[in-house]
Amino acid sequence: MVVNGKAKAYPYNVLNWHEIVNDTIGGVNVTVSYCPLCDTIVAFDRGNTTFGVSGKLYQSCLVMYDRADDTLYAQPWGTGIVGPNVNAQVDMLPAVKTTLGQWLEQYPDSQILSTRTGHARNYDGYLYVTYYTDDRIVFDVRNQAQLELHPKTIVSYVWEPDGKTPHNQFSGDSLQFVHDDLRRQGSQEAELAGRSVRARWDDELDTVVVEELDGTVIPSSTAFAFVYPAIYGE
Repeated sequence: MVVNGKAKAYPYNVLNWHEIVNDTIGGVNVTVSYCPLCDTIVAFDRGNTTFGVSGKLYQSCLVMYDRADDTLYAQPWGTGIVGPNVNAQVDMLPAVKTTLGQWLEQYPDSQILSTRTGHARNYDGYLYVTYYTDDRIVFDVRNQAQLELHPKTIVSYVWEPDGKTPHNQFSGDSLQFVHDDLRRQGSQEAELAGRSVRARWDDELDTVVVEELDGTVIPSSTAFAFVYPAIYGE
């Protein structure tokens, strides 16, 4: 991710183990979160607090907590679900999923999160074995009858809450874009919360970028395809 002109990369072999990094980039206190069970990436301005892994899951996805007040946040939404800040939204920042080599081609002066974390972990392999490609979902999730893709197909999604607060549901507008489709098509336009936005395939980073039509990047997340109906379906 890039904040105030400062770039930093967060290797998956570290995030698969630790899931949350509290950091400071370009003078901004940030939290970078990753859920290995759903492949969701949510980065945000954390202010003066820090976030941790609660050990809980919602729809097979990471639940974070704010150490300042113990509010629990559903990571794919970036939304408070239990505690003092229920329905509060984190202040999202753009982040992309790519390879380290491609990232350094574009940002050669980027910092890289060290594997010297102080923990005894094997950061060289993938600890979830075949989970990334098989059709297994470890925990039950809702709305899977709406899923038309292999559950581990990679998509990107964007969302915009509308301020309403139905129980156990997202309220607002959201979109998903299938990476394989955009790799072939180049770009797609769609309506989000009453305006047109564009998703495009970034050849340099080999991933999807979602932006306003004027080129302003909209924070988005990758996900396994099973996540979108579970979080944003009906």
